[in-house]
Amino acid sequence: MKPVLERLVDAFPNAVQVTYRHFPLISIHDKAQKSSEAAEAAGAQGAFWEYHNALYDRQSAWAGLSPDEARDYFVNLAAELGLDAERFASELDGDVYTNYVSMLYQEAVNIGLPGTPSIILNGRLLPSESIPRDNATWDAFITQQIAVKALADRQYDAPPAMTIDENAQYLARVEMESGESFVIELLPKSAPQTVNNFIFLAQEGWFNGVTFHRVLPGFVAQTGDPSGTGGGGPGYTIPNEVDPGLSHDEPGVVAMANAGPDTNGSQWYITLGDVSQLDGGYTIFGRIIEGMEAVKAITPRDPSREPGAPPGDVMISVTIEEVE
Repeated sequence: MKPVLERLVDAFPNAVQVTYRHFPLISIHDKAQKSSEAAEAAGAQGAFWEYHNALYDRQSAWAGLSPDEARDYFVNLAAELGLDAERFASELDGDVYTNYVSMLYQEAVNIGLPGTPSIILNGRLLPSESIPRDNATWDAFITQQIAVKALADRQYDAPPAMTIDENAQYLARVEMESGESFVIELLPKSAPQTVNNFIFLAQEGWFNGVTFHRVLPGFVAQTGDPSGTGGGGPGYTIPNEVDPGLSHDEPGVVAMANAGPDTNGSQWYITLGDVSQLDGGYTIFGRIIEGMEAVKAITPRDPSREPGAPPGDVMISVTIEEVE
């Protein structure tokens, strides 16, 4: 993992910071604790990574030594790297960094770190099996995170106040960059908070210039994320509003995308077939009443499976009309 992480720091210097923590596997390697302390002693002289890397690269030369022999090896390596060997030996023999390394080890145990390498990304421990080892996956993820963070200035602190009339009829006209358009009849009686949220975002211009970032023929066309990554939202969430009288059983149903119950934000989708398996888990808040052919013409793309997917089709604007 080390070269992968080093490359990420070089490729994204303003977005990625790698913070290293010791996790000496003391039940497997009897020199693990002391070698970590030796790296810290080298770090006190400004050579942590140089010393750490040398220890790692030469592990076979010292892993089988006795404790006394390993201690001499660590001191000699410090001298070889041009460090003050006398100071290094004094700190190593005096257990100056023992408590620090032990504290990090215990911290790792307390949070259930499974082994090395382990990665905590943005505060979340990644399962070992899901840690990417290739550059392309990391690059795509970091690029997505940068795009999502760029939304911060546009996001809101809380959902909008309720301003709509639940008994009124609202239409949303979506103008596409292609010149095509389609009209959504909104359903305020079935999903009042969701319709209110959609109208608020539309009137704020949130959807202007936004792409359909995920379009799966026969399934759904998804949009509503200005970052174009599928990871962005308005900065708040609203709850599900499930009307049991509505279903995803035909093309043209408009519903909120979410990452689990009550995590709706600004992303929404249009069904492109019978996807009634989604019933109960997503808020249906509208239906296409005009321009379904334009919806069917939206360019298919699945960036999760096609890193080189074509650009998403762009919405120029979403205009709300209250019908008298």
